[in-house]
Amino acid sequence: MHALMKFLHLAAAIAWLGGISFMLFALRPAAAEQLAPPQRLPLIAQVLRRFFVGVWAGIAVLLLTGLAMLLAVGMKSAPTGWHMMFGLGLLMFALFGHLYFGPFRRLKQAVAASDWPEGGRRVGQIATLAMANLALGALAIAAVIFLA
Repeated sequence: MHALMKFLHLAAAIAWLGGISFMLFALRPAAAEQLAPPQRLPLIAQVLRRFFVGVWAGIAVLLLTGLAMLLAVGMKSAPTGWHMMFGLGLLMFALFGHLYFGPFRRLKQAVAASDWPEGGRRVGQIATLAMANLALGALAIAAVIFLA
């Protein structure tokens, strides 16, 4: 059972962090080079809408599997790295919630209103928050590897 929990936990983390990397380093720059705001911003909003469905599912999987593994060994017996990963994970979840209910909601509104300057600002905010989450994810991985 532990192996299944670990597999699901890693798969969810890889999907989330990989999706962030794709958005930041591939989709956004390529779309900016090839498309004007009236084409680029609706595309990005739709890609993010689809990706964020998976992020919400991934968050549920990460929480459930992470807690299951932590509780199985007991909070007092868990390595320091596990506690750090848990804390960083909670921070990542909160940051994603802010991103989703703040800048992403406003991006969708800007796209619906064809307000391209506002949409561009919101994509920039989303990228900044996503970069922060990518860095936090890297720290969480480092914590569990080096402090386990």
